[in-house]
Amino acid sequence: MLKINTQSEWITRANEVLPAGGFGNFDPGIIIARGEGSHVWDEDGNEYIDYLIGSGPMLLGHGHLEVMEAVLEQLPKGMTFFANNSKGIELAEAIVEAVPCCEQVRFVASGGEADMYAIRLARAYTGRNKILKFEGGYHGMSAEAQMSLAPSRRVNFPQAVPDSAGIPDSVAEQMLIAPYNDLEAVAALLDEHDDIAAIMVEPLQRIIPPLPGYLQGLRDLCDKHDVLLIFDEIVTGFRLAYGGAQERYGVTPDICTLGKIIGGGFPLAALGASAEIMKHFNKAKVGEEGWLMQLGTLSGNPVASVAGLKTMEVLRRDGVYDQLRATGAELQRMQVEALTEAGIAHQVVGDETLFDIYFTNAACRDYRSAQHDDPSRNTLYNDTLRAHGIFKSPGKLYPSLAVTKADLEQTRSAVNQAVQAISAV
Repeated sequence: MLKINTQSEWITRANEVLPAGGFGNFDPGIIIARGEGSHVWDEDGNEYIDYLIGSGPMLLGHGHLEVMEAVLEQLPKGMTFFANNSKGIELAEAIVEAVPCCEQVRFVASGGEADMYAIRLARAYTGRNKILKFEGGYHGMSAEAQMSLAPSRRVNFPQAVPDSAGIPDSVAEQMLIAPYNDLEAVAALLDEHDDIAAIMVEPLQRIIPPLPGYLQGLRDLCDKHDVLLIFDEIVTGFRLAYGGAQERYGVTPDICTLGKIIGGGFPLAALGASAEIMKHFNKAKVGEEGWLMQLGTLSGNPVASVAGLKTMEVLRRDGVYDQLRATGAELQRMQVEALTEAGIAHQVVGDETLFDIYFTNAACRDYRSAQHDDPSRNTLYNDTLRAHGIFKSPGKLYPSLAVTKADLEQTRSAVNQAVQAISAV
């Protein structure tokens, strides 16, 4: 008889072969067995409504039939080539048509790669080395990106604090850190430093929205000081709107990075900019000194490309983003109503397409202010949600187009249980 491993057995096995028992991404205490539509199941058969959705890419839900058909059609034709292929070219065309700042794109396999190359591209184009980023901003796992992502100690701006071992001190010397949503701080740094290549920003920083006029203010400051503006749209691209944050907020950066949704659930990301900036990937145009070497075994992979193309096709259909925002608004509303009735201080922070709850009355406008008054309350809230069939990150909730009315009713019940739990403490 075939032996079926329990979740606890899988966790034991994971601890033998994986550091900290996990892949480094999410809670290693749950082992997901499969996903379908808006639901996932763990290895013990427990069913959850999925508001993690792979940390964002599964916007259509798991196993979307049209995406699967496109992938299955491609598989017998070839899975990867390390060479140009028509599906990758079609995907590049679709991105260029959709995203305002993109005249050309380069593919990579992950968002972290895309962000790393965006920084390198800005340095190559400007001939300068320093990068200004924002405290709490997430831009992947490169040494530059791991500066002041989640610093446990507060230091004076613009000092950079490494969030990882193994990063040379010299990296911090090339990074300037500013508080998000503070134009005056950025302006002061640009006045003081004439060697800044780019400002790199998540237009929606994690889930913190930009204040009115903030992104346009960054654009204006970059133009004034001849500095490039990089939007990290790994998360926001094709989520906030079809054209991403650039469309949603009406501000066009010089360079952007894209990932998650453009791969339809497969490993694929990209960076894009004007042809003038992107020429640094073409040695024939810029010569040996200006050339930015970039290659990757799976860059432009045709399976990921067809999944991304089909996902983008679905997203172009009438009413899709209205549906996504309506779902997100209802998820926000049910939590606000329950928490308000219970008299629990809270803030909904984010966009209808990506948000979460902070248990505080304080305004959440940057990394230092976006904090729970009592972090244990957030832990209990999310633990109770999971115990009642809700699968989400403790710091984000991703609505998807697969969420049904029945899912929303079950979520409402779970929210009520979670509010009762934190009310009783």
